[in-house]
Amino acid sequence: VVIGGDAGGMSAAAQARRLRPDLEIVAFERGEFTSYAACGLPYFVSDEVTDRDRLIARTPEAFRAQGIDVRTRHEVVAIDTDERTVEVRSLDGGDVTTEPYGELLLATGAVPVKPPLPGIDGPDVFDLRTIPDADAVRAAIDHGARRAVVVGGGYIGVEVAEAFSTRGLEMTLVELADQPMLTLDADMAELVTAALEELGVDVRLGTAVKGFTHHDGHLTSVDTDGGPVPADIAVVGLGVRPNSALAVDAGIPVGPSGGIVVDERLHTEVDGVWAAGDCVESRHRITGAPVVIALGTHANKQGRVAGSNI
Repeated sequence: VVIGGDAGGMSAAAQARRLRPDLEIVAFERGEFTSYAACGLPYFVSDEVTDRDRLIARTPEAFRAQGIDVRTRHEVVAIDTDERTVEVRSLDGGDVTTEPYGELLLATGAVPVKPPLPGIDGPDVFDLRTIPDADAVRAAIDHGARRAVVVGGGYIGVEVAEAFSTRGLEMTLVELADQPMLTLDADMAELVTAALEELGVDVRLGTAVKGFTHHDGHLTSVDTDGGPVPADIAVVGLGVRPNSALAVDAGIPVGPSGGIVVDERLHTEVDGVWAAGDCVESRHRITGAPVVIALGTHANKQGRVAGSNI
């Protein structure tokens, strides 16, 4: 049984199928899509990718043709590691069923970091993690949004700022640190800032967001310690954290990074339970420290390793 139908989960399922044609494989995905390119979402927003289907590497139907029982719109809500079963809820019918497993792979991914700021859950304030997120952002632009604010200057924030500028929106990027892209040295980050400003982006560094103001069901401003920034739409890109709540509830150990603890074979500390992708804690090759690196390249490689070992 695989929990999660994106990079880590479906790479594992496909690899297990290649090595064991007789293996029964069931994959549960709470969304509608499998194996899609999350890295391409900003370019769908910008209209550089015009066909949404180009973001999907492999559909549920393609996996089913491979003999993998993919069940979309199904959410695993509990794991019983003693009985080796999972509880699954259909998000359409609401029915809850119990599914047995011989081996279980957790590929639950990551969830956006959302600080408890006033108005952050209000209308016109978006994450950009999934295809439905991208659909919603595009719809807001199509319905007349003209002023945009991106909160956070990491990978997603910089790409979305470029996307909004490409679509002709008045664009402000707000970043708490004194540079965008904290993964870069300061001199390289200066080049990123200059490139954004050449696109017409108002880059506000060293600026903290305090909340989001709405009026009559619409966003009107993003409130910062430097004053309000008028906005019709905002995207919050403050990073992600491992989606490990299901593992914690099942008694599967989680490390100091928040990721599920696995060995070099991607097996957890619980018999018959494996994990791969953004929900997993890895060992940093240089420092030896436990880290979570939420990148699709890592998730795909981990999925192949887990699938081979399973």
